[in-house]
Amino acid sequence: MRRSSIVFVAILTLAFAQAASARDLRGAGSTFAFPIMKLWTQAYEKQDAVPIQYEPIGSSSGVTELKEGMVDFAVTDAPLVDAQLLRDGLSQFPLVIGGVAIAVNLDGIQPGQLHLTGEVLASIYLGGIKRWNDPTIVALNPDLALPNLPILPIYRSDGSGTTYNFTDFLGKVSPTARAAIGSGTSVRWPVGVGAKGTGGVAAAVTHVKGAVGYVEFGYAVQARLTYGLVRNQAGNYIAPSAASFRSAVASTNWLEQPNFYVSVTNAAPANAYPIVATSFVLVRTRLGDPDGAQALRGFFQWALEQGQAMAENANYLPLPATLIQQVEASWGGRQAETVARLH
Repeated sequence: MRRSSIVFVAILTLAFAQAASARDLRGAGSTFAFPIMKLWTQAYEKQDAVPIQYEPIGSSSGVTELKEGMVDFAVTDAPLVDAQLLRDGLSQFPLVIGGVAIAVNLDGIQPGQLHLTGEVLASIYLGGIKRWNDPTIVALNPDLALPNLPILPIYRSDGSGTTYNFTDFLGKVSPTARAAIGSGTSVRWPVGVGAKGTGGVAAAVTHVKGAVGYVEFGYAVQARLTYGLVRNQAGNYIAPSAASFRSAVASTNWLEQPNFYVSVTNAAPANAYPIVATSFVLVRTRLGDPDGAQALRGFFQWALEQGQAMAENANYLPLPATLIQQVEASWGGRQAETVARLH
C-alpha cells in the first residue's frame, strides 16, 4: 500500500467526524447536483427523520462556507487537488455523475437536432461567431433552417462547477479557448450575459431568442429546453443521456489520483457524451461531535447504497457499483483493508 494511500485512508477515517449538531445537517454548493440532492434529502428525512438542509449556492460558495464552518458538507462539481484538500483540512469523494447540456432558444429546432462542436462553442463564447446562420454552424447543420439571429451566450456569474467542466472541455478541444480563458469555476468571458445558478442560466435561455447556455441536463429536460448534440473525441455527435454518460466513465480509473480527483470531459469512447461532470462531496477532517458525524455518514451511505436508484430518473448517472465500493472503502475503519487491495 502506497504512503499516499495510507494518508488517504487516515484522512477519510476522520472525515465524517464533525457536524453542526447531533442530528441536523447543513450542506451547500453545487446547483448542478441540486435536483438529486433535493430528492435525496426529502426521501432520507422521511425514512430516518434526519433534517438535512441543502442550499444550491454554487460550487465555489459551498466550498467557502464549508471552510468557514458554516455548513457540515459541501457539494462541488470541480474536484479539489490533494494539496488543496490537505491545506484546508478537507477530503472528497464522488456522489453522482451528470452531463452539461448545451441549451438553445431557436424556433423550429427540436432537442437533438442541432449539431455543435467544442470549437464552435469556444468561438461563440469568445465572440468570434456572432449569428446563428454563420457559415461554420450552417456547415454542421445543412438540413436545418438556421435564422439570421444574433447569438447571446449565457454563462454562470457565480463560481460554478458547471463552468469548470464546460471550460475544461473547451480547453481540451480548442487551444484558443485554453489560452484566452483557461478553465475554472469562474473565468473572464469576453462576451455574453451572466446568470446566477444553473436555474438562472436555464431561465435566461428560455426567455431570450437566440440565447445559448450550458446547464445540467436535468434542468434542460425539466425546463423543456432545446439542447444540441456535441461532437466527441471520436468525431461522433452525441446527445446527453444516462447511456452516453455511462460510456464516458466506463473505463475511468477513479483511484489514479488521491481523493478521486478525476475529470471525465472529452472521453475517448465512440458513444461518450463529451461534457460529463462528477459531483463530489467535501467534508472536514477534524474530529468533532460523534453523533453528528454518525448522522452525516449515515446520509451519504444511504445516498450511495439506496439513493443511486433515484439518480437515473432525475437524468443523472448512478455511480458504478465498483466505485461505490471504493468510496466506502476509502472511509477507513473496517474497509481500510479493501483499500489496500485496490491499491
